[in-house]
Amino acid sequence: MKKIVLSLIILGSISCKNISTTKNETTMQLTPKIKEVLNHLEKIQVFQGENPLDISRKNYDAMAQQLSEKKEAVAIIEEFNIPSENYQIPVRLYRPKGKTSNSAAIIYIHGGWFISGGYETHDAIVRKLSNATGAVVLFVDYRLAPENPFPAGLNNCKDATEWLINNAENLGIDSQKIGIIGDSAGGTLATALSTELGSQLKFQVLIYPASDNLLNTQSWETYKNGPILNKEWGVQAWNWYLKSKEDKINPSAVPILIKDFKQTPETLVILAEHDPLKDEGKQLSQNMKNSGISVKTSLYKDMVHGFMHMGIILPETQLATKEIAEFIIKSLEK
Repeated sequence: MKKIVLSLIILGSISCKNISTTKNETTMQLTPKIKEVLNHLEKIQVFQGENPLDISRKNYDAMAQQLSEKKEAVAIIEEFNIPSENYQIPVRLYRPKGKTSNSAAIIYIHGGWFISGGYETHDAIVRKLSNATGAVVLFVDYRLAPENPFPAGLNNCKDATEWLINNAENLGIDSQKIGIIGDSAGGTLATALSTELGSQLKFQVLIYPASDNLLNTQSWETYKNGPILNKEWGVQAWNWYLKSKEDKINPSAVPILIKDFKQTPETLVILAEHDPLKDEGKQLSQNMKNSGISVKTSLYKDMVHGFMHMGIILPETQLATKEIAEFIIKSLEK
């Protein structure tokens, strides 16, 4: 059996040092419920793992399934592949209870530092969002780094989005009511997609998005040793995702570099107070506003990165789901 202490479990990274509960100023600010989450994360064990990356991926899976709320029933879940030029893209289509035709739709792009995540890490979240919004959700199981660095995952998400738009009528979806949600690294991919395809999208939700590969903001300095994320593995994850010097300055890979948001649809940005990604998320939101985009930024006090996975303990998970659903429903009415 291999037991490792995770300091970046949400995004699939590992550390041999337990920094989530270090008695420092940051940890002392955390609420009892957040400390309960961290204590739970420390106890997760991986019994089989081929290497640190494999172990971290399995830990992410375990964390998401153990801390997420009970899975809601939906009407139908279908799994199939979307053909692209060189790859069959695995997707899962969720249909909510009570809606049968002319539905709105959401493309959901998951987080995991570009290296982790898939169907099961986000299943509870996606089910809840589908029912809360009354929308069909297309979950894209895009290719991951380091095996498939940029732009493989982005291309998968783009191809899946275009497929959904082109096949909306056959799927019982209103092509004028399609939007996108991305969390963490999925927010990186969603921002790039909405910059390019936003004229065909009705709304966008970014949940604690990863926006900048430099990791040089004040929030990264404050929370470089946790909770949940650490800077050392954040640097490693970006290096796995972006292999060339050109990639590291490509706005499609690094959203903070995007200058033109003209096609970006109305956007909701969800941020967490004790998250190293907080400041870059704020800056991305401001950059969109500077381009004239309608943006609402919502900061969840006392929360940590990945709190949407922690609904079994944190009531803020349900509050954020409610806010996202209300934002989407209101957007669809315009």
